[in-house]
Amino acid sequence: MTYAHVVDVVAPVELYDALHAEIVHASAGRVDGLLVHVGRPTAAGFQVLEVGRSREEFERYNASVVLPAAGRLAGDAAGPELRQEVTEFDVHGLVLTDGAVVV
Repeated sequence: MTYAHVVDVVAPVELYDALHAEIVHASAGRVDGLLVHVGRPTAAGFQVLEVGRSREEFERYNASVVLPAAGRLAGDAAGPELRQEVTEFDVHGLVLTDGAVVV
C-alpha cells in the first residue's frame, strides 16, 4: 500500500541541502520503493514530501540510510535540537513522468 508523509523541520535549509547530498552519496542515488521526494525551504526551515510504495520500504531505508546520514552530519546534536513534525497522508492520485498512474 502506498505510504506518504510530509515532514516540517525547524532548521536551516542548508541542513536539508547537506543531508540530501549525504543521502544521495550513501545510497548511490537509488532508493528502493521511493516514488516521489520533494524538498523545499519554508519560513521556519524546510519541508520534505515523500511518497513510496510501502511503509515497510520507507522504514527500512530510513533506518539504514537516512538516520545514519543525519547522525554523521549532526552528531549527537541531532536529537532534541532538531524539531520536526511528521504528517502522514493518504494519496488519492499520483501520475509518474512515464504516464503510469500509481494510485
